[in-house]
Amino acid sequence: MNISYNWLKEYIKINESPEDLSKILTDLGLEIGGVKKRESIKGGLAGLIIGEVVEKVQHPNADKLSCTKVNVGGDALLSIVCGAPNVEAGQKVVVATIGTTLYTADDSFKIKKSKLRGELSEGMLCGEDEVGLGNSHDGIMVLAADVPIGTLAKDYFKVEEDFILDVDITPNRADALSHCGVARDLAAYYQYHGKDIQVKLPNTEILEKTADLPFVINIEDKEACTRYSGLTIKGVQVADSPDWLQSKLNSIGLTPVNNVVDVTNFVMHELGQPLHAFDYAVSGEIINVKSDLEGQKFTTLDGIERELKNGQLMICNNTAPMCIAGVFGGETSGVSKKTTDVFLESAYFNPVSVRKTSKNHALKTDASYRFERGVDPLMTVGALIRAAGLIIEICGGELASDIQDVQTTDIKSFEVDFSFARCNSLIGEVLPKDNIKRVLSSLDIEILEESDDTLKLSVPPYRVDVQRECDVIEEILRVYGFNSVSIPSSLKSSLIVNDGIPQEKVVKEISNLLVNNGFNEILNNSLTKKEYYKSLDSVLEENHIELLNPLSQDLNILRRNLLFGGLESITRNQNMKNPNLKFFEFGKTYWKKSEGSFDEEKHLALFITGLKSDVSWSSDSQKVSYYTIKGYLTQLFNRLGITKLRTKALQSEFLVEGVGVYVKKTLIAEYGKVKKEFLKSVGVKQDVYYADIQWEEVLKLVQFVKTKFSPITKFHPVKRDLSLLIDEQVKYADLERISFESERNILKEVELFDIYQGDKLPQGKKSYALSFILQSDEDTLKEKQIENVMRKLQKAFQDKLGVKLR
Repeated sequence: MNISYNWLKEYIKINESPEDLSKILTDLGLEIGGVKKRESIKGGLAGLIIGEVVEKVQHPNADKLSCTKVNVGGDALLSIVCGAPNVEAGQKVVVATIGTTLYTADDSFKIKKSKLRGELSEGMLCGEDEVGLGNSHDGIMVLAADVPIGTLAKDYFKVEEDFILDVDITPNRADALSHCGVARDLAAYYQYHGKDIQVKLPNTEILEKTADLPFVINIEDKEACTRYSGLTIKGVQVADSPDWLQSKLNSIGLTPVNNVVDVTNFVMHELGQPLHAFDYAVSGEIINVKSDLEGQKFTTLDGIERELKNGQLMICNNTAPMCIAGVFGGETSGVSKKTTDVFLESAYFNPVSVRKTSKNHALKTDASYRFERGVDPLMTVGALIRAAGLIIEICGGELASDIQDVQTTDIKSFEVDFSFARCNSLIGEVLPKDNIKRVLSSLDIEILEESDDTLKLSVPPYRVDVQRECDVIEEILRVYGFNSVSIPSSLKSSLIVNDGIPQEKVVKEISNLLVNNGFNEILNNSLTKKEYYKSLDSVLEENHIELLNPLSQDLNILRRNLLFGGLESITRNQNMKNPNLKFFEFGKTYWKKSEGSFDEEKHLALFITGLKSDVSWSSDSQKVSYYTIKGYLTQLFNRLGITKLRTKALQSEFLVEGVGVYVKKTLIAEYGKVKKEFLKSVGVKQDVYYADIQWEEVLKLVQFVKTKFSPITKFHPVKRDLSLLIDEQVKYADLERISFESERNILKEVELFDIYQGDKLPQGKKSYALSFILQSDEDTLKEKQIENVMRKLQKAFQDKLGVKLR
């Protein structure tokens, strides 16, 4: 939220600079994200001086240029070459001296000492479009003859300088969403620190009724609207707002609309109470506040037709809806230049009701932002009077009704029991009781009862976030100062003992492993697009967890896997000309069970696409493949100490020729190439290889892994090769598994080093060449031992797979 420094000073005396003030507000819990200087004219007319043209002669080398001598109050006259047709001796003009920067709409340029067609020019005589004072380009500005020479242009044109504070308001501080709200917090700070400074609230004395435009308020939904106030004004003239009002709205980033609407926006940012002005010709004499318009169509100010639902509070006339209460106005009921009579609304709407309606229609407005957090229910009438007075002052007209104020429930302060001992315990420091009571008084918190150690407090309704003792203690600490609490000489802490696996440590180790292999970690939104899972047999729609009021249709369900978020990240990077990618993501997936309960699982996803390495003169570039993703998975499981893995083909709706990785009968990972239709749906233009690791299953296996230390063997390994004739459907993984099942003691490694398929082999056959590394930890292997192992392997291959030696 933007707060104007100059505007704020209208409500409270401030001696601090904007920078010092931002530090005070941050300490008060109103964190300042930044301070930006704002000038009513870009550049603030810095370097521009009022001067007098003393002499003008024709340029000797250019017909359309003049050579002038200009007095700007310095020791010497300035020689300035000018191309304006209206320049004459004796004129008072605006002079840009050397070093001045002039700003145009999108650009700027600096005035330098130069020669134009051979003649010296020490500045520039300015037209109004060149300094931001207008759009005319007919010539230079000619000022009144009585303007003193040497006057700074910023003083003559009364350039306004302001500082805009970007206040990061937390959701609980609805009371600070206005200039008076911020001033109220500052007053509490000043008063606690011994300065008798009060907030100067604007005048809210009701004007005298001099006309008659009657109306009746009927609140049908008494829970969604607990207070509704209104009045009418007759004979207004809708036009542009005066300069002072437009300037204030512009300073905080608002665009002026017309004088009536601008007043309602001004009061909202002044007092924090949203208002709405209706054309009385549309609102009429009956104002109905109701929420039973299921299925009815309503067109809002942005021209979009929306379908209403039961529970969405609407402001209606006698026949039709006019406004979504607390959110957005209607297309036909607002104030326009044809409006002469106005019905002005000020209300308190239920925050939950407004938030649901705002989310359902995907509408975020300044009004809904405040109503969702809870406005001051006691401010409705005061804000209404303030706005009515300004409208009559600026737009003309006369008050045409008494204020009608309808309440459906009593507005009460929050009563809180407070303990001094509890306060000191939570703060960690003993505060004098008088200091605590002084803070409470500065925060408008009334002490109803007092005993030795306790207080009964009454908290004003505008502090919707202060309803418990701990909330009051936080308020005391805000004003006392978080930085004022001394650092203790000792710290007390509880020892935390982890049972089982240190999961964070395992995650960190695997993250480091992947990063060292060139991966980048990604974090995607848990919300995703329902359309991604459309028409998938394995992902039933009834198992989706859908949002009731999604922010957009691209974020309407909780993700069922990590695939699509990763593909979106790949798309963004490819669009930025970054095609060679390796990503990993730890994240949860979510689904709804058939009985209606919900479940979630943690996964680790790997994504690789493009080339294995960037193009280089020193090496050939190769595309990533099945073997690339498999290699990374193998490294990962080796690092975790998970062995005895087996793989087999896996049917997957997402992968081409998917491969499953199992420990016994438990699937712990699957990998493969992503199908084209899924790449196309996200916009990926090249092959992507994807691995999905069941992280929770992996953690279960890790807890059984024991680290063993053994001496490096003194005995040499032995290598033997076999060339095997096998059926086409036999996979290397089957041969590897059978090898280790047959020999567990001295067989260390099995490697496939050659594959042959061709017409020299029988139909339906292929040839694999395998190497076997044999090694004993106890002694040197004898030839007989080696031959026995190789015969055992051959027999196992033949018995289980029908393999023959070539």
